[in-house]
Amino acid sequence: MKRTLIYSAVVAALGGLLFGFDTAVISGTTGWLELVFQLTPAQLGFTVASALIGTIIGALFVGKPTDRYGRRFMLFILALLYFISALGSSLAWDWYSFLLFRLIGGLGVGGASVVSPMYIAEISPAQYRGRMVAVAQLNIVFGMLLAYFSNYLIVTLDIGPAEWRWMFGVEAIPAALFFIFLFTTPRSPRWLVARGLEGEARQVIEMCGSDSGSVSNEIAIIKCSLHLENQQQTEPFFTRKYRFPIYLAVMLALFNQLSGINAVLYYAPVIFDMAGFEKSSALLNTIGVGSVFLIFTLAAMAVIDRIGRKKLMIYGSIGYILSLSATAWAFFSFDTDISNLGKWVVLGGLFLFIASHAFGQGSVIWVYLSEIFPNRVRARGQALGTTTHWIAAAFISWTFPLIADFSGGYAFTFYAICMVGQLLWVIFSMKETKGISLEEIQHEMGIQ
Repeated sequence: MKRTLIYSAVVAALGGLLFGFDTAVISGTTGWLELVFQLTPAQLGFTVASALIGTIIGALFVGKPTDRYGRRFMLFILALLYFISALGSSLAWDWYSFLLFRLIGGLGVGGASVVSPMYIAEISPAQYRGRMVAVAQLNIVFGMLLAYFSNYLIVTLDIGPAEWRWMFGVEAIPAALFFIFLFTTPRSPRWLVARGLEGEARQVIEMCGSDSGSVSNEIAIIKCSLHLENQQQTEPFFTRKYRFPIYLAVMLALFNQLSGINAVLYYAPVIFDMAGFEKSSALLNTIGVGSVFLIFTLAAMAVIDRIGRKKLMIYGSIGYILSLSATAWAFFSFDTDISNLGKWVVLGGLFLFIASHAFGQGSVIWVYLSEIFPNRVRARGQALGTTTHWIAAAFISWTFPLIADFSGGYAFTFYAICMVGQLLWVIFSMKETKGISLEEIQHEMGIQ
C-alpha cells in the first residue's frame, strides 16, 4: 500500500474525526448553555438540534458543488466551516449567535459525511477501498471519544464559567490542521477525468498504488462509469419498482434514531447527572461511552461480512431492548431518590446500549443503504436514507430534554418500545445481503 494513499486517506478522514468531535462536544456544555442563556428544556433541545439542521442542509446540497469544484476543494471549505463554527461557538455573545455558529458546524458535518468517504473511495485502488473508507467511518467514532476526553480534561482544569467556551474552541485546532494538511493531498482522479485532466489523473492513480500497466484500464473504467451516470440522471426514483428498497431505507434510518442514540451521545453527562453522578464522574463516564463505541465498532467491522447484516441487527436490537429497559427501570424505581444501585444500573445500561448500537445498527446502516439500491439510483437512495436519518436525529435531540424533564424513565421506555418494533421489523421485513452480488440483491428487492 503506497504511502501517498495512506497519508491522503488519513488526512481526508480528519473530516470524519471533526464530524465525530463536533457531534459529541456539545454533550459536556449543555448545563452551562442552559445557565448562561437561561434556556427552557424546549430551547435547550433546539440548541442541540441546531447543528443537526445544518447537517441536513449540508448533506442535501453538498453534491453539486463537489462535482463542480472538486472533492478536495470542498474539503477545504468544510475545514473552514469547522474552524469558523469552533471559534464562533466559543466566542458567542448571545443565544442567537451561538445557534448560527452551531448551524455552520452542522453544514460541515453534513458535507463531511458525504465528501470524506467519497474522496477516499475515489483515490483508493479497488483492493484497498473497503479498508480505506472504513478509516473515515472509524474516525467519526474516534472523534467522539476525543471530544469526551477533551471535555473531561477541561473540567479538571477548573476554569469556571468559561469552560464551555474552551470545549468548543478546542475544535479549531484539528480544523486548522485539516485545512493545512489538505494542501499536500492530490485531487480525486475521478473528478480530474470528468474535467478532462487525464494527465494529472494518471499521476494520482500511480501515486496511490496502481501499477503503471493498469492505469489506462482504470481511466477507461472511470470514463465508462461517468458515461453511465450521465445516462442515469433521467431515471425516475419514486416509482413502484423501487418501493421496497425505499421502504427499507426509510425504516432503517428511522429506527436508527428511534433507539435514542443521539439523545445518549448529546446528553450523556446530563443523563449521568440525573442518575446521581457528580459532574467530573459524569464526564469521565462519557469517555467510557466513547471507548465502548470504538471497541464494538471495530468488532462489528471484523465480522459483518461473516455474520451478516440481519444477524447483527437482531443481536443489536435485543441488546437495545435489554439496556433501555434496565435504564428506564432504574429511573422509575429511584426517580425521587436515586440510589447507588440505580446509578450503576444506568451506567451499565448505557454501556450495553452503546455496545449494542455500535455492533448492530451503527455498523449496518451505511453498508446496507449502499447495497439495496441499484447503481442507477444508488446516490439518490443513499441521500434519502441519510436525510431521513438526520431529520429523525434532530427530532430526537430536540424532544429528549422535554421528556426527560418529567422523568428519564419515560424517554428510555419510549426508545425500548421502538426497539421492540425494530426487532420485529428486522425479523419479518429485512433482507440479508451478505455474500450476495448487487445484481442478486436487486432480484431479491423485486427490481427487474
